Formats: sequence, structure tokens, C-alpha cells
Amino acid sequence: MHWLAPRGMLGLGLALAFGVAAAASERGGAVPPPPRPAPADLVRLHPDLPADFRDWLRAFHPRAVAAGIAEATLARALPTIRHRSDVIGLDRNQAEFTRQIWDYLDTAVSEARVAEGRAQRTRHLGTLRAIEARYGVPPAIVLAIWGMETNFGGYRGRTHILSALATLAHEGRRGAFFEAELIAALRIIEAGDANPATMRGSWAGAMGHTQFMPTSYLAYAVDFGGDGRRDVWSEDPTDALASTAAFLAAEGWTAGEPWGFEVVLPEGFDFEGTGRGRRAGVELWMARGVRMPSGGPLPDHGPAAIITPAGARGPAFIAYRNFDVIARYNRALSYMVAVGHLADRIEGRGPLGRGWPRGEPALTAADRRALQEELKRTGFDPGDIDGRIGPATTDALRDWQRAQGLIADGFPTRAILESLRKAPPCQC
Repeated sequence: MHWLAPRGMLGLGLALAFGVAAAASERGGAVPPPPRPAPADLVRLHPDLPADFRDWLRAFHPRAVAAGIAEATLARALPTIRHRSDVIGLDRNQAEFTRQIWDYLDTAVSEARVAEGRAQRTRHLGTLRAIEARYGVPPAIVLAIWGMETNFGGYRGRTHILSALATLAHEGRRGAFFEAELIAALRIIEAGDANPATMRGSWAGAMGHTQFMPTSYLAYAVDFGGDGRRDVWSEDPTDALASTAAFLAAEGWTAGEPWGFEVVLPEGFDFEGTGRGRRAGVELWMARGVRMPSGGPLPDHGPAAIITPAGARGPAFIAYRNFDVIARYNRALSYMVAVGHLADRIEGRGPLGRGWPRGEPALTAADRRALQEELKRTGFDPGDIDGRIGPATTDALRDWQRAQGLIADGFPTRAILESLRKAPPCQC
């Protein structure tokens, strides 16, 4: 096993201390106690760690102590940590961001998952109703998150949580975030809710039936079963399901309101002002021709956004306030739509009425970055060049489409990227 301080140096320090004590004794003076090794020196690490990762753990140790983690907890936990290079690749290739939404939904809201969700609703209906009575979150939403996260508990992850979080914190792309999660995981261990060696979950550090990150566990997990533990890991999903509802309620879920609905847009619809965060009253959307698939008026649940995840050629949705609460669980638009749609299917509603443009290939991360660079080169500011299609990039793309006489839906495609590459640079 590897010591944070070399054994030779520690031995030399003790020998010097012994020599000082002997000299003092011969002079008849008080014998000073030998210097105590620093606490970090007493923590053993696995011998096969990469050198830079071992150095990072050394530097993390005093930060964890400063955050209030006991030395005894660190002595138990740090030796269990390994470097997991695989989680770095997984972090950079999350399905929510790398696949077209229709490919993602084919798996997320498959007929098999819908059927299992309905079966789980029957199995746990009493518990789910009690959870709804306390937190105001309907059973179908809780079930949809459970289904999305672990396929109703079927796969909760086998990755060692401390190793995953330490690896991602050391990697640095979101270092501060994952270090905070690592410290939170150590607090959970310190409280006796989990064992460092057996604390398992996803590659990103999420745990249990509904994949709580450690900070979310500390803030929102509840002991709904009343056994004295907030147990999101056990075969019984009660605490995990209730904790999910507690989380959504705390983040602003409004009881009795839907997440949203599929809607129909009129021919020639102007996409200006659409997208997440662009909310307006339903009377404005109806004035612009937006209707329910039945042709009826839009239900009024306050300000709402119109979202078109695949642009003008795919389904459109009206999204109310509760849609943004789902984003607190996972902010990927594909995930949010999947949770809402899976919840609807579990409740007995049918598939989406409009199909997806399935022949459209997904843009790679390099393509998305190139799209932003080309928009900027041609005079349409996309914001940060980061490979993520956010509101600023969507607005810039709409402006470019409008300037070209195209439908300005802001949906990025390979054809648009190629057209941008051929466009002359901005003369501004």
C-alpha cells in the first residue's frame, strides 16, 4: 500500500526526534514529545493510482478536512478510491446530448418501458398515492423518473461512487462540481447511511433507484418508510420514490398542473419567441394559431413556452412551469420531454401524433462547434463557442435562416452547416 508520505522520510523524522529526546535527557531537561505525523500521512492509498491522481488526492485531503470531514472517515474512504478513466469518456458522450431526440425516445419511452411503468403503478399505487398526498407530485411523474433513471430499479449502477467522483473532480472539466459531490458523499458515509466500499451507482456519482447525486441526497432524501434511514439503495423503492417527489416539490412543482401537451402549429407559423424560457400567456399562443391536436383551445395553466425539439418538421409541445421543474433533475431537453411523455403513456395516453424527421443525422460535438464558429464568422453571434446549442445559438441560427428566406425554426442540420461553410464572411 502507498503512504502519502514516504516511509523513509517518516522514519527519518522519528529518528531525529529520538536523538533530540536523548540529548535533552542527558542535559537533565524536559523531554519534548516526538512530532506527530500529519494526519494526511496516516492515510493509505491504493498503490496503482496514477501519480497525478495520487497527488490530487493528497491535495484534496486537507480540503476535505477543512470542509468538516473527520480524519477517521477519510482513513476509511480514501483507500477505496481507484482512478476510473472510463467515466471521463462517458461524461463527454451522454446520450441526451449526442443522439437525436427520436432515437433517444425510442429507448426511453419504449412500449416495454410503458408497460412496466403501468405494472409498477399498480404494484405501488398505495405508496404513490401517499407520496402524492404529502408532496403534490403525481404518481406518473415519479414513475417516469424512476423508469428513466434505472428502468424501475432494474439497473442502479455498479460503479464505485467515490472513485467516479474523485476521477471527474481530478479531470477538471467540472472539477469544482464533482469535488463538492465527493465531499457530500463522504458526509453520507460519515452519517452511517452508506459504506465506502459498497457505495455504488452510476458513472457520474448518482445513486439508488432514482439516481440522486450526493448533494441532492443530503438536501432532499427522506425516510418515508419510517425505519430511521433515508435508504434509496434497498430493494424497496419507497424512500427513493418519496425522495424524488420531495425534490420536485422543493424545486417548485405545482400540484394539479401538467408538465405540458403536444400541440399543433399552423402553416407558416413564426417561430420567433419559441423555446424554453420564452414564456407567454396561452391567449397569445392561440392568437398565433397554436391549438391542441383535437383542434380545441390550449388549457390555461399560466405562462407557457412552445418548444420544437426537431424544428418545424417534428412534434411541438406547450410546456408549463412544471416542465422547468423536471429540468432541475436533468436539464437535457431530450430527457425532459421523455419524462413528460413517459408519464403520459403510463397514465394511458397514446403515442405522439406527429412523427419525427428520422432521416436527419445527428450533429457531432465537432459539428455543433463548427456551426457556432460559422455563424459567428458570417455575422450571427451564437454566444460561447462550446458545442452546445443553447438559446443564443438558436437565436443566431434563426436570424441566419430568416436572412436566407428559410423557415426560421433554429433547428441545426448538416445541410445548414454546409450552407454556412459556403457563405461569405461578414463584412461588418
